[in-house]
Amino acid sequence: MNPFLGRLQPYPFEKLRALYAGVTPPAVRPIRLSIGEPQHATPDLVRTALVGHLDGLATYPATAGLDVLRETMAAWFRSRYSLSALDPRTQVLPVNGTREALFAFAQTVIDASRPAPLVVCPNPFYQIYEGAALLAGAAPAFLNQTADRGFDLDLDALSDDQWRRTQLLYVCSPGNPTGRVLDLDGWRALFDRADRYGVVIASDECYSEIYPDERTPPLGGLEAAERLGRDGYRNLVVFTSLSKRSNVPGLRSGGVAGDAALIEPFLLYRTYHGSAMNPAVQHASIAAWRDEAHVRDNRARYRDKFAAVVPMLAPVMDARCPDAGFYVWARVPGGDDAAFARELYRAQNVSVLPGSYLARDAHGINPGSGYVRMALVPELDECLEATRRIVTFIEESRD
Repeated sequence: MNPFLGRLQPYPFEKLRALYAGVTPPAVRPIRLSIGEPQHATPDLVRTALVGHLDGLATYPATAGLDVLRETMAAWFRSRYSLSALDPRTQVLPVNGTREALFAFAQTVIDASRPAPLVVCPNPFYQIYEGAALLAGAAPAFLNQTADRGFDLDLDALSDDQWRRTQLLYVCSPGNPTGRVLDLDGWRALFDRADRYGVVIASDECYSEIYPDERTPPLGGLEAAERLGRDGYRNLVVFTSLSKRSNVPGLRSGGVAGDAALIEPFLLYRTYHGSAMNPAVQHASIAAWRDEAHVRDNRARYRDKFAAVVPMLAPVMDARCPDAGFYVWARVPGGDDAAFARELYRAQNVSVLPGSYLARDAHGINPGSGYVRMALVPELDECLEATRRIVTFIEESRD
């Protein structure tokens, strides 16, 4: 048995189920804001392309994907981030969703034969980063993201020795759960640190297409690298997904792009790992990557939800709109995030995720403690109903 499996911690939703054990909620419609699962309708163009290419199931797909898929993805990256060049043959790969790819990438780049290797993660964070580090034979090290720093990464929290042992740095922008978007100065600091210590950067950008202002899309890692004159996207690979962008979490389709010197061994690993994408899914993905109308509509729907929900929450708890993404990262009254989530479920049958479940104790604190994450993924009317129940719960708790 792999000895590293015993180092894995329970997933946040397992901990949430344990928190709710023995609790009987009221007999009203349950509303789940706890999981970031898009619930808007899948675009018809994706369904049509998927069904129209079922004949492809009769053939083994190549791990590198169809040429036309990689060309389509490269064209999207170039257009979205104003890139001067991105080679679909050497700098782009399709993947079966970002979760699978973010995990597999660590298995590709970590050299466990080196003394005490580290993988640096934001904190709070997406738990796949930690699991990927542990199962690759490395240990996670954390950079706290706290309100007093504007949820920015505290790169100076690690010692010189820790940075020297770091092989991989995960970043998430727009951030899950904070909604923080890295600016150009933030990327410059990351690249400087990576260059100084020879660190590979894996940039998780799966929320990049959900943002409030059509005129100012979030800056991405490839765009930042090009603006800072980093030829070939040295030591950088970005990960993106159709799940949030196109409301197809069940399609399990995404893409990676960046340094060809990292993409090549990643493709080799994936060839042995059995990570080829279903041919019908590839054609459905092409249809999704080529269309922006449904993505703009998706953004507008999230924009409407934030505009309605946050003003209702703000008088009773510290809740603000994120830079991007579909989460409200809210500080709870009383400071006990797990107790808040449990009693909200007991009183109102609304599920939110305790922030401490998304973070680890590091540098003397758990930076998720005292917060809850609310995913505004249901339709507007359901989000409004959940918000009314949350407000009622808080007001009644004060009496």
